[in-house]
Amino acid sequence: MSARPAVPPGLVVVDKSPGMTSHDVVARARRILGTRKVGHAGTLDPMATGVLVLGVERATKLLGHLALDTKVYLATIRLGTATTTDDAEGEHLGEPDPARLAAVTDADIAAGIARLTGAIEQVPSSVSAVKIDGKRAYARVRAGEDVVIPARPVTVSRFDVLHSSRSELAVDLDVMVECSSGTYVRALARDLGAGLGTGGHLAQLRRTRVGPFDLRVARTLERLEESPGLSLDLAAAVDTAFPRRDLDRVESAALAHGKRLPAAGIAGTYGMFDPAGKVLALGVDEGRTAKALVALAV
Repeated sequence: MSARPAVPPGLVVVDKSPGMTSHDVVARARRILGTRKVGHAGTLDPMATGVLVLGVERATKLLGHLALDTKVYLATIRLGTATTTDDAEGEHLGEPDPARLAAVTDADIAAGIARLTGAIEQVPSSVSAVKIDGKRAYARVRAGEDVVIPARPVTVSRFDVLHSSRSELAVDLDVMVECSSGTYVRALARDLGAGLGTGGHLAQLRRTRVGPFDLRVARTLERLEESPGLSLDLAAAVDTAFPRRDLDRVESAALAHGKRLPAAGIAGTYGMFDPAGKVLALGVDEGRTAKALVALAV
């Protein structure tokens, strides 16, 4: 019986299906790719779909350094009722008020969205994965604790209504949100509904981009199972996600022997490549010199 070929290092960008946790996606990818060395960057709630970035083999070293600070979502916000989880999976808190919903104008909605756009202070949902004294908020809620999460600064750079529809019991808003990492779209839905006096929750959520990775390079797990393979090999992943520094042969040899190099003048973490285009490391400037932050070469 022939041995299974080794899986090369790189990234797999998954288009996650609803009903799966991020851990579920990792577990299935491990089975498909035949390796335990798979991790994820930037979780998605089970009800959400869309872009989830997985690191495979040595590329798992990239996950803590990827610049995933900007995310884009398509979402449906339902005005009319708040829920215990701020999304469609929670229990409704009260009943819709048809008279109040009818009184809310498009201008009111636009003003409410404007208040939630830009640099804002946001209180995450009490059932989020935010840690309170070392324990996830959702775990504390399940244990029966009253959870109070302090507000934290986030940036919502885009919050646009693409389509709206009305009924007696709800106003549905299809929106596009571009935001910083750590922003909760369901908290935007909650706060928009609260500000309008109607209550509100997140009905649907699809992540279309995280950092530089979007749906154009994403595959469903079903497609991955049909044709196992990477979305981006290690060199392409680093070249896509980080600024690039090309080294000459002398610099490449010095780096291989653990020596520092002259600073590149590049802000933040960058990829270091040898003359053949092989990625050697993630590097960072420290004053006048540069060091390897994460070694990637074999």
